[in-house]
Parts: sequence; C-alpha cells; structure tokens
Amino acid sequence: VLVVEDSLTASKSIQRTLKQNGIESFAVTKPSDVLTGLRSFQPDLILMDMYMPDCTGVQATRVIRQHAEFLSTPVIYLSGDGDIALQVDALRLGGEHFLTKPFNPVFLNAVVKSKIERYRALRRSMQHDSLTGLLNHGTSKERLATAVNLASTKDSQLSVAMIDIDHFKKVNDKYGHPMGDRVIRSLAWLLRQRLRKTDLVGRYGGEEFLVILPGSDADQAFEILDRIRRDFNLIKYAFEDTWFDATFSAGVSQFPSKANTEALIKDADEALYDAKHGGRNCVITHR
Repeated sequence: VLVVEDSLTASKSIQRTLKQNGIESFAVTKPSDVLTGLRSFQPDLILMDMYMPDCTGVQATRVIRQHAEFLSTPVIYLSGDGDIALQVDALRLGGEHFLTKPFNPVFLNAVVKSKIERYRALRRSMQHDSLTGLLNHGTSKERLATAVNLASTKDSQLSVAMIDIDHFKKVNDKYGHPMGDRVIRSLAWLLRQRLRKTDLVGRYGGEEFLVILPGSDADQAFEILDRIRRDFNLIKYAFEDTWFDATFSAGVSQFPSKANTEALIKDADEALYDAKHGGRNCVITHR
C-alpha cells in the first residue's frame, strides 16, 4: 500500500495498523512525490488523504489516472470530513472507497485486503492468457521492453526466442481443437518447468510463444531451448486407440546485436522462419 498523507503522525499510525496485519506499506507526505512512489514501490493500492497542502486527494488521483500503468490501481480516500456529497464526488472522480478519520483499524484492514485481492485478480486476468496461464501477447511485449531497458542499463546480454508448434493446424483438423488446446498447455507447462525463474514466457498468439532469457547469449539460449524441444517431442498424446506426438520450431535473436524490442522480435521471427523452412523441429539462432 502506498500511503499519501501529509501528517507524519497519521501516516505512522496507518502504517503501523497495516503492518500488524501483514500489509507492507510505503509513505509519501507530498502529493508531488506520488508518481515517484508509485513507480518505485509498485503498490497494489493507494491510501490517499483527502486534504493536503496545495492539493486535494481528488486532484492527485486525477494526475495518477493520466498514466496508463496506474489507471486501474485502486484508491481509498481518508478524510475527517463526513460530507456525503463530497464522498460521492470523490468516488465519481476515480476513487474506489471512502473512509472517515479516525478510522477503525479492523475495518480499514478489511477494506484494504478486499480491494487488493480484487485488484490482483483483475490484473492477472488482464496480463495472462486464459488457456495456459502464461503472459499474454501485450504483457509479453511490455516485459520484453522492460528487460531490454534493464539489460542496456546493466550492459548485459539478453536472448529472445519465438517458438511455434509444427503442423498445428493438422493437429486440430485430425484430433480436434480440445486436443490442440492440450498440446498448447503441455508446451506451456514444459516451458514453465524448464526455464529459470528469471526467464519470462508468454503465449504470443495461437500456437506461438515468446521466451525472454535475461543474461543469456544466443548459444546459451540454443542449448536451453533445444533440450526443451527434444523433451517436448517425447510427450505422447492418447487419442482413441492410438497416440501421437508433436514438435516445435524456434528462432533466437540476442541483445545487443538487435537493439530494441521490435528488432529482437522481428529477428527471432525471421530465425523461426528459417527453422520452419529448414525442416522444422529445430532451433535456429541469429547473432
């Protein structure tokens, strides 16, 4: 929770109440520091004082809502003013809830926890693919851009891979879409199991996946993905009185050879194209 409160005494009281219930918090006393606090702390919720010097909580929330990354972050207002019309107006202008001071510690924590749980569920549904649980297309590209910026700052390497299941249309046509979904889920599960915790994987679209490997060059990425490729081919899918297997092809590009997100994806896609036209069931790297 990001606590925005100009009174140091009130701020400490709020933080103490949250801590007693296992909720981590960070406090700012100036509205001008709100955006900095949001970016550095990345909170699940904002507790906003309604009246602060030179700025109201509603005005601060208006500024927050102008930034896309904080558009859905819940805001709970705190105020000693019990004016119902004011509360309704504050909620209409971007708030989630309104609590009056002095607050009831039990009620405060109950409201905060319920709003955080709902926000996290919403954020997960917006960022993850429903079939596989992996990052979705948009979030994958956002995470890649962040990883590229970090690699540039640290002067480190980064590899990106595009993976595509071979002859997937034939799987759907011959065995049905539910079986096709099963193949997609099995590859998603294998990627999650075999990649490092620092790696990122998303379902880029259909039967295509995007893999981000921070700190790895193209050769290291090849070794990791080629091992996963071989293991994926060993999975057997039962269908009626027979079974079948599946393969994938992958293309790898690396940073800083390609200097930005779009160039990395384009280069990995071209390497994937080479893998497809080179016989499939292989990994091709571009350096």
